[in-house]
Amino acid sequence: MTLSHDVAGDGPAVVLLHSAVCDRRMWEPQWSALLAAGYRVVRCDFRGFGGTPVPDGPYSPHGDVAALLDTLGIERAALIGASYGGRIALRLAALHPDRVSALALLCAGRDGHQPTAELEALDERENALVEAGDIAAAVELNVDTWLGPEADEDARALVRTMQRHAFDVQLAAEQEFASDRPEVDPTAVRARCLAVASAHDFADFRTIAAELADLVPDARHLELPWAGHLPSLERPAEITDLLLAFLDETVPTAK
Repeated sequence: MTLSHDVAGDGPAVVLLHSAVCDRRMWEPQWSALLAAGYRVVRCDFRGFGGTPVPDGPYSPHGDVAALLDTLGIERAALIGASYGGRIALRLAALHPDRVSALALLCAGRDGHQPTAELEALDERENALVEAGDIAAAVELNVDTWLGPEADEDARALVRTMQRHAFDVQLAAEQEFASDRPEVDPTAVRARCLAVASAHDFADFRTIAAELADLVPDARHLELPWAGHLPSLERPAEITDLLLAFLDETVPTAK
């Protein structure tokens, strides 16, 4: 199965990987700017999100992304991942370092990280609402939790739409299948890495970004004082400029 995706443009490949409360639509603010800068841009939906159906057996999210690159004839790409998408980008970069030219992680997760009590409590609240059948409340919990104070109503409406769709698709599945979580060594990453954290995010993701700056051989850590967990939706123009500057340093185009 090929992940549902969009692809356009020419030049160095850039792949956008979404968070677990979103789908590929979260990258709409960055899509046109990356194309205009001269990149070949790919954005995809993980299984159970957006236009990609739920898995019908055990699956590999990073393997799905690698397979998509193969289908598109892309041997090497820059990866930009938000939250869960950042976790998958990190897996791919560590397990297949020759395929990743640059790595930008926005409030990324990390395999092996032990969640704080605060993050576990959020998961318990969401599960309780879902089990009670109050999906609307579970959606609002995620919107309120993951978007920072700079998010406008358009950003909130988009996350609300994407999160509701993910719940509807995943809850309709007859069976839930686990994804693989391979042992990943961040020191195996060879691409230059930008590890971004946000001051209004959970301590988990701030810690992960700081750790990655020490573990990934060629990494830079940046914390945004204004941002929540989804900065690319909260101040899209600012994050677009940040990403374009990083890509220009690592995988410049001919333009």
